[in-house]
Amino acid sequence: MVSMDQMLAFSAMAFAIIIIPGPSVLFVVGRALAHGRRTALAGVVGGVLAALVLTVAVAVGVGSIVERSALVFTALKIVGAVYIVYLGVQAIRRRRSLQEAIGADDRTQGGDLRALGQGFLVGLTNPKTTVFFAAVLPQFVVREHGHVALQMIVFGLVFAVIALLSDSVWGLVAGTAREWFARSPRRLAAIGGTGGLMMIGLGVTVAATGRKD
Repeated sequence: MVSMDQMLAFSAMAFAIIIIPGPSVLFVVGRALAHGRRTALAGVVGGVLAALVLTVAVAVGVGSIVERSALVFTALKIVGAVYIVYLGVQAIRRRRSLQEAIGADDRTQGGDLRALGQGFLVGLTNPKTTVFFAAVLPQFVVREHGHVALQMIVFGLVFAVIALLSDSVWGLVAGTAREWFARSPRRLAAIGGTGGLMMIGLGVTVAATGRKD
């Protein structure tokens, strides 16, 4: 169904897109700085799940609608931007409580699920991912092979695996750097504020960029 040449060509493009720091990387780094590695990794999983959902949506035609509709594109963009800014503001407001958070058990009820849900919502409302899938996935499909939707889903799974590995590395590195700052409450508060500012900046960037039509 999907040839090795197709898989290698798509993997190369996906890796090039994912490895360059973008909205997903900045979100993961911001969460790692503000809350640590576990929260960041939960957010990564949520983002990957969102990518899989978007892949299926593109495969059944929703992605092409978003690609052509400026209204739908703008609505998704604004929702995602507002939510990211909200998370950034929350991180700044709670920056002085990070010392207690580091010493606490990360397995507080609903904590991991909450972080996963946040990552999922941010990933799902990122219009760039939807448009990227809608524009790129069809280019690697060989219609003569049949099962076009299934081919696109396979490519989406490859993208998700690469994103999971790449974003996890970013989160682990950022979380490790955060631990160095944990020795000083002032440094830790600064980290919380930095993570929050990064997310606010990301939200503004998402809101200000997009299609020009």
